[in-house]
Amino acid sequence: MNDQDFIAGLPKAELHLHIEGSLEPELMFALAQRNRVCIPFDSVEAVRAAYSFSNLQDFLDIYYAGADVLRTEQDFHDLAAAYFARAAADGVVHAEIFFDPQTHTDRGIPFQVVADGLLSAMRDAQEHHGLGSKLILCFLRHLDEDAAFATLKAAEPWLDRIEGVGLDSSEVGHPPEKFARVFAAAGDMGLKRVAHAGEEGPPDYVWQALDLLKIDRLDHGNRSLEDPALVRRLADEGMTLTVCPLSNLKLCVVDDMANHPLDRMLAQGLCATVNSDDPAYFGGYVADNYRAVAAARGLDRDQIVQLARNSFTGAFLDDAAKATHLARIDAYLAAQ
Repeated sequence: MNDQDFIAGLPKAELHLHIEGSLEPELMFALAQRNRVCIPFDSVEAVRAAYSFSNLQDFLDIYYAGADVLRTEQDFHDLAAAYFARAAADGVVHAEIFFDPQTHTDRGIPFQVVADGLLSAMRDAQEHHGLGSKLILCFLRHLDEDAAFATLKAAEPWLDRIEGVGLDSSEVGHPPEKFARVFAAAGDMGLKRVAHAGEEGPPDYVWQALDLLKIDRLDHGNRSLEDPALVRRLADEGMTLTVCPLSNLKLCVVDDMANHPLDRMLAQGLCATVNSDDPAYFGGYVADNYRAVAAARGLDRDQIVQLARNSFTGAFLDDAAKATHLARIDAYLAAQ
């Protein structure tokens, strides 16, 4: 078996996936037609041509424009169902997906429409693909904390089906400390806490996420490597980092995949994982990310397997479920 097939078949979890970022151009066009929404592109090819970003903000501008086609519960169901089908084909057996309710409620889409559509697709993914999943509500950091509190309030009827809260969108200029109170409130509600930090923002943002937001998992975290004391802390605490190689390349966090720090993270004892972030926009789903970084950095099978193991140990699952998934990896390896 070659490494490409080995990666596709390897059981894995995905811990950093923005469901709105899995909106493929073909589905965008289909939903625009279904909902009679005008979009600023006249073809699928024109959309793909627009996916040429020089930074995070350029990406976010088109990301929010694309989300406008999502209007009904069925739209959100179809969006998530398409992702789960792709993920299952990549060997994903557990996914913890982000959603951005403010992207939708701010344009008049009720929270219920978003949540119920996603949750129905999650149930179907379990039934049809054997793929378990959890939902993480993200606050948009370019908005203020009062807006985040309002979103947390709106989510209350669904909190028994939401695993945690996160923090995404434009990082620079919006430090984690801006959201310390709402993260504390979410923690008091029993929700897990994650945050994007150290992607474009400095290592100080990671320190803030740890000390002020009390995060349970770190999204991205690349720039942590600039601070040896921070690396030691992350390693000592067993903090999982949800790394997104193709996203890093597309957004110029790294200038070349050959310079990606993933294997350096592993060598320094960090619990790094591989994820696809916004796969429709960044050119690949989770197995594509494994393949790209493995080829560019010469990862051996032991390193690839370690990344998959980390994805389960870093998941918000109980110990029994983690053990079951880790045993699936062992069975897969034994069958090779």
